[in-house]
Parts: sequence; structure tokens; C-alpha cells
Amino acid sequence: MQKSKQDMTPKPKYDVALIGGGIMSATLATMLHEFDPNLEIVIFERLGEVAKESSSAWNNAGTGHSAFCELNYTPEKDGKIDIKKAEYIAEQFEVSKQFWSYLINKNIIHSPKEFINSCPHMSFVFGEKDVEFLKKRHQALQQSPLFQGMEYSDDHGKLNEWIPLMMQKRMATDKLAATKMDMGTDVDFGMLATKLIQHLDSTESVEVFTYHEVKDINADGHGGWEMKVNDRKNLHKQTIHADFVFIGAGGYALPLLESSGIEESRGYGGFPVSGQWLVTTNPELVEKHHAKVYTQATVGAPPMSVPHLDLRIIDGKKALLFGPFAGFSTKFLKEGSYLDLPESINFKNIRSLFGAWWHNMPLTRYLIQQVTMSKSQRMSHLRDFVTDAKEDDWELKHAGQRVQIIKRDRFEGGRLEFGTEVVVNKDGNIASLLGASPGASTSAFAMIMVLEKCFGDKLKTEWHEKLLEMIPSYGKKLAEHPELINTIRTYSKEKLELQY
Repeated sequence: MQKSKQDMTPKPKYDVALIGGGIMSATLATMLHEFDPNLEIVIFERLGEVAKESSSAWNNAGTGHSAFCELNYTPEKDGKIDIKKAEYIAEQFEVSKQFWSYLINKNIIHSPKEFINSCPHMSFVFGEKDVEFLKKRHQALQQSPLFQGMEYSDDHGKLNEWIPLMMQKRMATDKLAATKMDMGTDVDFGMLATKLIQHLDSTESVEVFTYHEVKDINADGHGGWEMKVNDRKNLHKQTIHADFVFIGAGGYALPLLESSGIEESRGYGGFPVSGQWLVTTNPELVEKHHAKVYTQATVGAPPMSVPHLDLRIIDGKKALLFGPFAGFSTKFLKEGSYLDLPESINFKNIRSLFGAWWHNMPLTRYLIQQVTMSKSQRMSHLRDFVTDAKEDDWELKHAGQRVQIIKRDRFEGGRLEFGTEVVVNKDGNIASLLGASPGASTSAFAMIMVLEKCFGDKLKTEWHEKLLEMIPSYGKKLAEHPELINTIRTYSKEKLELQY
């Protein structure tokens, strides 16, 4: 990959420029290329390889987020479980699976097991109060066709069948319960992004440049954009023009968006949070755990810190991963600069940043507590899941760097957001993705949102038939179409070679 094209320099002008070589840029570029193979597209990646930051397998949990196991997507309000967000998240992942199935069907990518595998998704809770909550959650979710087939049990014998590693040395009197959804998945988003970009780079109309960093974006005065691009390997700088720009640069998306000067970027700030996992490849342990198991977040902890014990399948090898443990760094990317946070503060967002900090003091205390934890303290949290876990079996791995969105708020000054947000200017010729969870799982859905906002007329006309070929459920709310759910799930199960 990046063969002879890496010996070239970028052209002065492109139809589309995408900044960042992760799953989001890869998805959008693939969609645009499928809609119009003649579009001249360029992808700039600052590192020596694509998909090495947030999309990299060890830099995220690899959960195909479908709200099957994530308890924070089903809050309890006035004694009732609200499942609207869970349905919304589940529908988004079904869009991703449809898109990937299309790619397999068209021989654009191959060998789905290299990037997606079946892995049951489970919720697991301790104590009478949470057991009652989980039972109510299960009953509520069963009212939606998106969650048909989810099992519930508080029987120790059944739980031992599902999660033997987690049931070792449990007391018979322990109040425990779990739900299990067999159609959950483990996804290597780094491998998927790499496959997509390899395909794009093999075409005539798409060029991919690694070691190329976009430092600044400005309107060119002719309805497009000019970018200052640094060739980090050959120490060469040049100005590149594009009619449309997408910023999919992870934590660096925010400063690049601000450099564009668009009104829609005003007031945004970023709060960087790093992560760590305890990981084991001990075959004896791995063979006793074949699921992704989530539980309730601790009091005062942010949603992205929900503890979970996951099976991971990376390069065909299995491992178990527990966490995440939060950390703090002023970097906006894992391979970023410690000056990223201080340099991001400006007159336009300082009120938002201060307001978010002031109104999120519990988060600050939580991060301090997490950063200062020893490995022994982390092992103590793991033993809530694996009661007899031994320190020698587990090693600490650093995960990716995430930047949580801080948005201007008229009452609080600034508000910390934990979702994923698409920012587009009024002309629809520049777009950016901000935020983290559920992130990569929503890549196809999020990029369709970009297309709707920036290429809406074409989606309704000349691109519409191709869009329906890619996403058969497009324009329909799946929760209201049980037969369609069954049809697309059967289709994606076959194409992606899923087994459940």
C-alpha cells in the first residue's frame, strides 16, 4: 500500500480531501467512490500507516455497539426503563453491518473473519437492586423487535454455562443476574479501515498519503478550501485545494475545525481522556470466557468508563481485556503533543471549558483517583469479575486517546458531551466528526449523516439507488419493521460469516 503514489507529491487540487486515515475517513471515501468513481479523492494520514490511532484494535474495545449489553443506554426514569436510545444505537450498528455486507458482496473487501466475529454481548450485575433493574430492563427491551432473542437468568447454574470464568468461587447466596444476546460482535476496526483504504488506494481516482499532516484549513475564496500540508518524511510543505473537506482526525479534528473559522465551530472545546486495559492471553483463562460482559458504572464515573470483561480476536488470536481504566494526558492523540490541550484554549471556547470543568468536579476527582491507581488496585476491580484473578496473568496496556466534546451552554457556560457529533458548515462543503462513544460502530451511519448534510440533493437523485443497494433499510426506522430486521440480519449474518 502507498506504493508508487508515495513517491509522488499530492496534486494541487482535488474534489474531496479527507484528513485522517481511520475508520471514518475510510468509510466516507469508500461511499463517495462507490457513488461516483470519477471523484478525485485524497486521504492524508500524519502517521506512517493508516488506522493506527483510535481505530487500531488495541486502542478501543472492539465492541460492535448495539445496546445489547451497555446499561447506560437504558436509563431508569420514574420506575420505567427508557429504551429509545438503545433502539437508536442498535439501528446504527445494523446500518454498519449492511454496509460491510455490501462491500463483501461486491468483492471490495474480503475475509470478513479478519475484522468481525460473533461474540455474545452480556450485561452482568451484582446485588438485589441491580438484579431487579436488569430484570426490568430485559422485560422492556423484549417489547422491541431489535432485541428479540435476548436471554435473562439469575440462576447460578445457567450463569456458569454462560460465563464460567466469572462464576468461579462465587457464593451460592450471591445475588447475580445476566442477560445474553448471541448476535453480538467483536470488531477490529483497524483491520477494516486498512482493508478499505487498500482498496481505495488501488483505484485510479483515489490517492493516499501517509506521513502527511494537515496543519491549517482556510476558505480559498472560490467556494472551496485550501490546506497547509506538511510532508513529515521529506520535510516538504505545500498548499492543497479541495472543493469538499472532511476532518476525521480523531482528537485533532477539533483544532483543525477551529482553524477553518466556520461559525459552527465556535464554542467547542475538548477534554482529553486516555484509557488502559488489563489484558491476558493465558489460554486457560481465554477458553473460559467467550463474551463481552458489561456491568454498571461506579458512582461518579463517566459513561465511557463502564467496566467490562471482553473477548478480543485480533489477527486471529484471542485475548481477554478488562477495563477501561481512565487516565489523563494533555495530548489529543496517543501520538500527539503535550501542548495539544493548552494550545486548544482560545477566547471563543474558554467559557465553555471553564463551565464544563466547574460543573464536572466529580469527573475530575474520578480521573485523579484513576490516574493514581496501582496495578494491585486495578486487579482488585478485576476481581469483581474474576474472583481469583492472579496479577501474573494480566498485563497493563495503554489504549487510545479520546477527546470528549465540550459544548457551549447558555446556563452552565459549557457542557461535557459523551456522544459522537457531526459538525457541518452552512454551505455543506466542510464537515468534521467530534467525540468518542459509540464511535467506530456507527461509522456507516455517521458518514451517511455527513452525506445527507453535504450531498443531500445527490442522495435523493442520482445516488439514491446505489444508497439503497448499500443500506437496504435506509429511510426506515427498523424498530417499526420487524420483518425488515429479520431480512437484513439474515443477509448480514451470511455475508459477514457470523455464527450465532
